[in-house]
Parts: sequence; C-alpha cells; structure tokens
Amino acid sequence: MNRFRLLSLLALGLGSALATPAAEPTLTLAQAREMALQAHPRMKIAELRAMLAEEGVKEARSAYLPLIAANATAVGTGETTTRLAAGSLSNSQIYDHVGLDAVASMIVTDFGRTSNLTDAAKFRSRAAEANLQVTRAQLLLEVDATYYAVLEAHAVMKVAAQTLSERQVVLERTKALAANALKSELDVRFATVAVQEARLLENKAQNDWQAALARLGNLLGLRTELTATLEEEREPLSELAPDPGPLVEAALRERPDLLRQRFERDASLRTAQAAKVARLPTVSVVAAAGTVPVGDPKHFERDFAAGGVNLNVPLFAGGLYRARQREAELQAKDAEAGLTDAENNVVRDVRLAWLDSSHAREQILLTTSLLESASSALSLAQARFDQGLSSMVELNQAQLAQTSAAIAQADAEYEYRVRRDILDYQTGSLH
Repeated sequence: MNRFRLLSLLALGLGSALATPAAEPTLTLAQAREMALQAHPRMKIAELRAMLAEEGVKEARSAYLPLIAANATAVGTGETTTRLAAGSLSNSQIYDHVGLDAVASMIVTDFGRTSNLTDAAKFRSRAAEANLQVTRAQLLLEVDATYYAVLEAHAVMKVAAQTLSERQVVLERTKALAANALKSELDVRFATVAVQEARLLENKAQNDWQAALARLGNLLGLRTELTATLEEEREPLSELAPDPGPLVEAALRERPDLLRQRFERDASLRTAQAAKVARLPTVSVVAAAGTVPVGDPKHFERDFAAGGVNLNVPLFAGGLYRARQREAELQAKDAEAGLTDAENNVVRDVRLAWLDSSHAREQILLTTSLLESASSALSLAQARFDQGLSSMVELNQAQLAQTSAAIAQADAEYEYRVRRDILDYQTGSLH
C-alpha cells in the first residue's frame, strides 16, 4: 500500500469523523509502518546515499573505457611564420592554419589499480544499500515502540478513569456515612485525597497519551495532530527461543549494520591494494586523426592520423605513493578493528535483549497474578470499611495497590511487545 493510498484512507476517515462525530479514522500498525517508510526523510536520505554510491561505481569503472576528445585549433600569426622565442625548450615554427581532430586514449593495463578501485566502489555501494536496511530497521523499531506507547498510555487512561470513578463513589458514600456519624471527618479527608490522586493520575495519563501521539505523528511525516484511533495489535507473538545462542549466530550473519561494516572493511582493503600498485607503470594506447581545412599545403597535409603506445612509469613523487598506501592500509586496519568491536557489541546486545524479553514475558504473568490479589484485597477492604471495621486509611492502601497493579498489567503486555521488537532488531530480523 503506497503513501498516497494510506493518506487517502486517513483523509476519508477524517471526513467521516467530521460528518459523524462518533466515527474516527483508524490506523493499524502495518499502515503506520508503511507511512513512516514512505514519508520519513531519513529513508530518503539513505536512498539518495545508496544512489550516490552506485554512481561512484560507474565513475571508477569508467577508467576501463576509451577517452575520446575533439579538438579545434585556429592559429593566426600576423606574419607568414613566426617562432617561439621563450616559454619552451624548442623554437617551434608556427604557421597560420585551422585544424580539426579527435583523440582517443585507453588504458591497456595499470596492473590492477583500476580493478581494485572499482571493487572498492562496489563494496561502498553495497555498504550504502546495507545502510538503507539499517535505517529501515531503526525506523520500524521507533514506529513500533511509539505505536505501543500510544496504546499503553491509552490503557493507563482507562485505568485512571475507572479509578477516579470508583473513588468518587467511595467519597460520596463516606460523606453519607459521616453525615450519619458512622464515619469520621478524617475518613472523608482521606477519601478526598484519594479522589485528587486519581485526578492527578488521569491528568498525567492524558498528557502521556497526547505526547505519544505527537511522537507517532512526527514519525509518520504528519505536521498536524494525529487524530486516528489506533487498533490494538492482537496477533500472538512467536515463542521466545529458549537459548540466545542461535539468535547470536543469526545476528552475526544477518545484522545489516554488520554487513555494512564488512563491506566498508572490504572497500578499505581494496583501496589499500590499489594504492600499493599505484607505483607500477601504466600502459595505454593513444590514437589521433583529423584534417586541416585551412593551412599552408607546404607544411600541412590535408588529413592526418597517428597512433602509439604510451608507457608511464612513476619514478619519484616526494613520497606521495608510499604515504597513500600507508594511509589506506591504516584505514583498512581501523575498519577491521571497528568490525570486531561491533561484532562483540552485537553478541552483548542480543543476549541482553533476550534477557529483557524473558523478563518482560514473566512480568505479564506476575502482574496478572498481582492484579488478581490486589483486586481481592480491595474487595475485602471495601467490605470491612462498609461494615465499620476499618478506617479509610486501610481502604486507601488497598485502592493504591489495586491501581498500581492495574497500571503494571497494562504496561507489561506492551513492554513485552516492544522488547520482542528490540530483540528482532538486534538479531537483524525486523523487516
């Protein structure tokens, strides 16, 4: 689905929302991903850099092809002939004439310099393509995390609204009991504090939800407020691997950022090899042909042609070639060391991401059990309070515990999904 179609769907949904206040456009995670990939400037930058690298391959490979140039020369001396008396080792005679010619030159061999430079450019192009995949994976991870953050904030908003409603009921009941001298004014004060705490919680949840929506809208390339309703992601996640070992192997094999660094290392090695053979001779063929439509026939043939072989042997350049070779070799070693460090970090990151995912999965079970216990405790505390067997302090503690458990359960599921996305990113399988 392209960006135009996605925006059209949102526009149609928004139009319906304006016509019917109850209706709102919906946005799925898949649609959010596609919109971000189409609209975010980071993707465009990565695509342009990949295109630039491809042009670099063509530039390096052009040395294999002939170089053809056309020349046109018109000479007027003011006299029949003249001689050059300065600026040259020879005193060449110059005659009035007009000449047209074409010159072609082509390298026969440079002992591998051009081929190594071409291979280096190809590796850089492949590194740029891998960087495009890195950018894509990073953007998808951000979209997923922000999408889940919106859903999580919305779930917390529901908990806060329900908490506020329940505590308002308790406050009204406490006031009624206090009016009949069945509860103290202190109980009323504690119930009022509980209601105010619930309002603070609701206000914070509302702000977190709006902030998450703003971040998601930015990732989608929107400059206006995102008004779509996000659909819950209900697809079950795959089972978590019992051991991180296979995940580490997959990451070392498939992580696009590691592929990029390997290609950059290979490009550095080929550049170093090209610098090494730059001190060797270069053999090329040269051919020229043309005509002299205007000129003294005693000194110029009407048509001319010539060809030859040129051997260029570098003898001394002030240490330039040696310095270039050394520089390229050091850059290759630097790239190799950087790759080793990156691989070590990937092993660490995959293991940490697997541990975080395992912990997040356990948190779902623990928070579910915690909510059940907290809800039971709240029911008992409410019954004891209604029977006059306890004060508002005990009920307030039970309310706080139940609210915290409900929020923790709402957080746990989305946290697990985010951790699984991070694990997929670390192993190179987030597409």
